[in-house]
Amino acid sequence: MAVLRVLCKTNVLPFYRQACPISVLKTRYHTSKSTSASSASISSQTQSINEESRLDSDGHPVVDLSFSNGKEAYRSKTTAELIRALFVFNMCSIQTLVTHNNKLLKWSRRILGGTLFRKMMKATFYGHFVAGEDQVAIRPLVSRNKQFGVKSILDYSVEEDLSTEQAEEAEMKSCVSDHIPDDQTSLDPDKQKFLAHKKFGDRRNKVISARTYFYEDEANCDTNTETFLKCIDAVAGATEVNTGFVAIKMTALGRPQFLLQMSDVLVSTRAFFEKFAGNKGDILLRKFREEDFKKQLEAMGVQITRNDRKRWFSVLDISQDGEVDLLDWDNLLEVNMSLSKVFVVPNEETGKLEPLVTSLSTEEEKQMKNMLGRLNTIAKYATQKGVRVMVDAEQTYFQPAISRLCMEMMRRFNREQAVIFNTYQCYLKSAYNNACLDMDLARREDFHFGAKLVRGAYMEQERERAADIGYEDPINPTYEATSDMYHQTLEEVMRQINRRDRGKIAVMVASHNENTVRYTVEKMKEFKIRPADRLICFGQLLGMCDQVSFPLGQAGYSVYKYVPYGPVEEVLPYLSRRAMENRGILKKVKKEKNLLWCELKRRLSSGQIIYNPAKHVPSP
Repeated sequence: MAVLRVLCKTNVLPFYRQACPISVLKTRYHTSKSTSASSASISSQTQSINEESRLDSDGHPVVDLSFSNGKEAYRSKTTAELIRALFVFNMCSIQTLVTHNNKLLKWSRRILGGTLFRKMMKATFYGHFVAGEDQVAIRPLVSRNKQFGVKSILDYSVEEDLSTEQAEEAEMKSCVSDHIPDDQTSLDPDKQKFLAHKKFGDRRNKVISARTYFYEDEANCDTNTETFLKCIDAVAGATEVNTGFVAIKMTALGRPQFLLQMSDVLVSTRAFFEKFAGNKGDILLRKFREEDFKKQLEAMGVQITRNDRKRWFSVLDISQDGEVDLLDWDNLLEVNMSLSKVFVVPNEETGKLEPLVTSLSTEEEKQMKNMLGRLNTIAKYATQKGVRVMVDAEQTYFQPAISRLCMEMMRRFNREQAVIFNTYQCYLKSAYNNACLDMDLARREDFHFGAKLVRGAYMEQERERAADIGYEDPINPTYEATSDMYHQTLEEVMRQINRRDRGKIAVMVASHNENTVRYTVEKMKEFKIRPADRLICFGQLLGMCDQVSFPLGQAGYSVYKYVPYGPVEEVLPYLSRRAMENRGILKKVKKEKNLLWCELKRRLSSGQIIYNPAKHVPSP
C-alpha cells in the first residue's frame, strides 16, 4: 500500500510527452539468390552481390534470407578486424578456456601488468565486443556502422566484480524491510516468490546474457543515474536526433525491495480481479458488474457497508460504463491516493479489509521517492536530447513492477511518438497476454506503444528458483514453445499495427535467431509493413550475428546493434558473459567462422587484403 501511496504522491513521475519514432536509413536494395550455408555456396555468392538494386513488386527490399553472404556481412570491416573476429570465435569454441575465462583474464592481468593487458584485450576480446572506453572513443565505430545501415543502442557495460558472498549479502540487505518479519516460511509459495531468498541472492548465477546491478546505497544509485545520463549524451553526440537508444535497468536506480513489493501488489490485485471476473477465457475479455461484485464479497464473508461497496466499485470502474474489466482494475493505481483506504483486499479468513503490503518506514518512503525521481530524471533528459529509452527486462519477481512503470512512462512520453520501449521476454508463459494487455491500454488511452521482443535471459535461474520455492514455473516448457510464443506475440503486434493508425506501435525484434528474423521479414510482407514505414526494427549485439545485421541494414531495414563501452578492466564481467554466450551457440559461431574464412579468402584472391571500408560504403 505504501508503495502505491508513494507512487501516486509523486504523480507516478511527471513525464514529458515528446517522443521519437523508430527510423530507417535511406534505403539501398540489392538482389541476391538464396543459397545454402555451405562454404562452396558462400564462396560463390560473395562474388556477385549488389550488382543490381531493386524492390519487389510490393515495395519490399530483396534480401538474401539465408544470411550466408560474407561480403555483405563484413564489408564494413577491415581485414585486421576479420582476423581478430576469427581468433575470438575460435577461442570461444575452446570449452576449457571459456569455462575458466574469468580466472584466466585476472591471471593475465597480473602477469602482463595493466598497460600490456589493456593492449592485449583491445587486440582481441575487448576490441571485438566493446566499442571503446568512453563516449568519444566509440564515435568512429558508431559512425562507421551507421554508414553501413546499422544504428546503435549504447550500453555502458561497467560492472562490479563482486564475489558470490558479497552479492548475496547485498541482495538480502536491499530486499528485506525492517518491518517484515524474519520468518516468512509460513507464507504460500506465490507470496514467497516476491521475497528475497539467500540461495538465489546472487542474481548473476546461471545468467550469461544480462548485466546485474546490486544495491549498495543511495549514492551508488545516483552514480548509476549519472552514468545513464552520460550514456544519453553519448547517444545524442554519436547519432542523429531521434534515431539512437539508451538501455537502462531499473534495479540500478533504487532498492530492489520496492520492485518486489510493487510486483506483489500487482500480482495480488490481478489474482483478486479473477475472484470477481472468473479465471476462464481471454483475460482481456473478462469483466464484472456491481451485482457480481456484491455477490462475491458476500460469498467471501466480507463485511462492508453498501455505501463503501458502491464507492469501491465506482473507483474500480474507471471507464464508468457499469462494468470493470482488467484495464479498469489495473488503472486503479492511477487514482488519487486520498482513496487509498478503499484499495485494500479482504482477508478470506477474517472477512476484514487489509492492506496488500506492509507499510514502508519513513526512510524507505524517501528511498522509494528517490528511485522514482531518478527514473523521471532519465526520461526527461532523454526526451530533451532526442534519445529513446529501452528498459531492459529482469527477473519475474521484479518484472510486474518494471513493466508497470514502463507503461506509466509510455502514457506520458509516448503521446506523439514512441520514445519509451518496454521489453517482453517470450520464454515466459505470460508474454503474449502481457503484450496484448499493454497494447490494449495504449489503444484505449491513445498513446504510442513501444516494445522490444526477446527470448529471455534468466531461464535456468528462474526454473530452479520456482522449483525450490514451490510456485509455478513461469517459463515455457521447450525452446520450440518459446519460439512459438515469440512468433505469436510478434504476429499480434503486426496485426495491431494494421488495426490502429499507422505509427502508433513500434517494435524491435531483438534476436540472433535467423529463423525468427526470416519469420519477421516474411510477416512484414504479409501485413504490408515496409521498412520505410519505420515501425519494425531488428537488434543484435555488437560483435555477434553480423551476417544478419549488416545485410538487413544495407538492404534498407532498420537495424540496431547493442554497443557496449567502458574502460577495459571494468568491462571484464561483460566480456566473460560474451565468451560464455558464444560457447552456448557454437552452431551459429561455426557459421560465422565459415563466413569470415570465405571473406578473407575472397579478399586475398581478389587483391583486396588491404581493405578500406570507406571505399565500400553503400550508395544512398
